[in-house]
Amino acid sequence: MFTIDAHLDLSMNALEWNRDLTLTVEQINARERELQMSDKPDRGKATVSLPALRKAEIGLVVATQIARYVAPGNPLPGWHSPEQAWAQTQGQLAWYRAMEDKGEMVQINNLKTLEDHLRLWNDGSDAGKKPIGYILSLEGADSIVNLGYLEKAFEKGLRALGPAHYGPGRYAQGTDATGPLGPEGRELLREMERLSIILDATHLSDESFWEALDHFNGPVWASHNNCRALVNHNRQYSDEQIKALIDRGAVIGGALDAWMMVPGWIKGVSQPREMDCDLEKIIDHLDHICQIAGNARHIGIGTDLDGAYGREQSPYDLETIADIGRIPAMLEKRGYSTSDIELVMHGNWLRFLQKAWS
Repeated sequence: MFTIDAHLDLSMNALEWNRDLTLTVEQINARERELQMSDKPDRGKATVSLPALRKAEIGLVVATQIARYVAPGNPLPGWHSPEQAWAQTQGQLAWYRAMEDKGEMVQINNLKTLEDHLRLWNDGSDAGKKPIGYILSLEGADSIVNLGYLEKAFEKGLRALGPAHYGPGRYAQGTDATGPLGPEGRELLREMERLSIILDATHLSDESFWEALDHFNGPVWASHNNCRALVNHNRQYSDEQIKALIDRGAVIGGALDAWMMVPGWIKGVSQPREMDCDLEKIIDHLDHICQIAGNARHIGIGTDLDGAYGREQSPYDLETIADIGRIPAMLEKRGYSTSDIELVMHGNWLRFLQKAWS
């Protein structure tokens, strides 16, 4: 089934993890094991590549740029100036452009490119020869040096933006941080609204989340977020937040980062099988949102696979991203209809984009 994944850090893996994503996942992992690479905990445990996306019929992804600015005293990894962070995101964009030149990917940034891409992927020909469509998204706004840079980013194809990532940000507060947007964040939202850039509410602290919804009148989604009722952490959404997003017509993508899927996970210690973290757990989160909504029109897939982790922090029954092709059968077993399953795998994201870009 044609599938949309609303959150993948492809350029980060290509440039910072030095992975050739045109290879198979098996080839990527074999090379990292052969070289005995140990600089990152997920070496030899990748799950994502462009061939694996085609195998899963994931023909369209929301693909990120990401570069954090860290002020003095901030212990998180990142750049020491917004200008450095901007340059990092432009290097990431250059990789996407190189993939376009090679015929591996194609940027989707308006209704026409979306409709053309859907026709290509639904023409009945071999998916193994088709480019992966990507919608450019910025995870964390720290690299927007000033608001003039946001229009530059839009002209280069940026269509979605999450104002914060982990910790404190220049425009908003993110996961494990507290506090509101402040005046700079509100100005960012106004400019996003003018440019019709989608607000990605993922990673916003509770205070920043509510302030963002109060001040932004454009389209809102949550590309990769799970439920606080099932995993009690500020990274997840409370039922109240989920209701607010549903009221705004948002779609929420289920994320496959194990610590977000099962309670009690200890990063660097817990193992997926020991924690009974399998793909069924993401169905629990998706179903929880559906019970709040009363329908299946507000959930989708936003895997975040290989988002600075690999198989050591993914569902134990997932070898590569191609395994999300088992999700439709899992939904069917839970009583979801064929039409509902199509909404989850692609229909909800498509409806959202068609409305946002109309």
